[in-house]
Amino acid sequence: MKAIRIYEFGEPEVMKIVEVERPVIAANEILVKVYAASINPADYIIRRGGNEGLKPHLKLPMGLGIDCAGIVAETGSAVTEFKKGDRVYGVPNYLDGSYTEYLAAKANQFALMPQTTNFNEAASLPACARMAWSGMVEKAKVQAGQRVLVHGATGGIGSLALQFAKAYGAYVIGTASAHNADFLKQLGADEVIDYNTQKFEDIVSDMDVVFNATPTTSVDEALRLKSVPVLREGGIFVCTHGVWPNEEFKELLARKNATVAMAGADINHHHCLTEVAKLIDAGKVKPIISKVYPWKQVAQAHCDSETKHVRGKVVLEIRKED
Repeated sequence: MKAIRIYEFGEPEVMKIVEVERPVIAANEILVKVYAASINPADYIIRRGGNEGLKPHLKLPMGLGIDCAGIVAETGSAVTEFKKGDRVYGVPNYLDGSYTEYLAAKANQFALMPQTTNFNEAASLPACARMAWSGMVEKAKVQAGQRVLVHGATGGIGSLALQFAKAYGAYVIGTASAHNADFLKQLGADEVIDYNTQKFEDIVSDMDVVFNATPTTSVDEALRLKSVPVLREGGIFVCTHGVWPNEEFKELLARKNATVAMAGADINHHHCLTEVAKLIDAGKVKPIISKVYPWKQVAQAHCDSETKHVRGKVVLEIRKED
């Protein structure tokens, strides 16, 4: 079978499509015939050599890709939730990569994909959906009537977090550039703040939830310090990156009796993706795709994603849908 592998860390051109052995599944795994995978920030971070947390775990040669959609080709002897031919979406085993024609993964990391989506649409969801669901639904426990502020609302995670909050009945405000305002309102945003010309900290207050889905950590500290004061008493700040509170941040939280949580920790993938599929099939949430590339154009797809100005996700089409 064919798969994309890197034999050195670096720029997009280090990714090569090569012949590799088809994986053999364990008792608790499924073999997925992959139709599509999506590009996530983790992919190009790993391609460059990883961050401090990832570097000790990276071993060349290696694959890339942390989510996909496809058809179950085989099931392990202990797998009961899937059968051959099921259309599924989910995440591969840690650092195995999903830019491949076939992958083996633990069955509990996959779920039946939404019936109303195609493979490209379904592949755009798992990695971001687990972060948005974990942060907005499981950690923030968003409820009807609450006020929610989403930073980075046009990206893969932010666009889903906004939609989850709306699906649960919240009043949602998103931050974005002006040309994305109409896009966010189409997703259900009640208000949009242009981060280039407006200061959210001067506009909003009494937020039940502030969800930080910005695609870069470079603005995190300043954003955190500005975000906590707009929370209501007892509110929650949720971040998609690791949060290492300094004393100023801790003091701000204490004044508001507020809490902080990291999205994505302790996530039950099968449950999360099953619930997300229900919301999508009910028409309450939709996948957002910026562009679909054939996987031979993976380098161009990475360059597109790395601009950090993509609406939703960039998707790699591994094979055409039958």
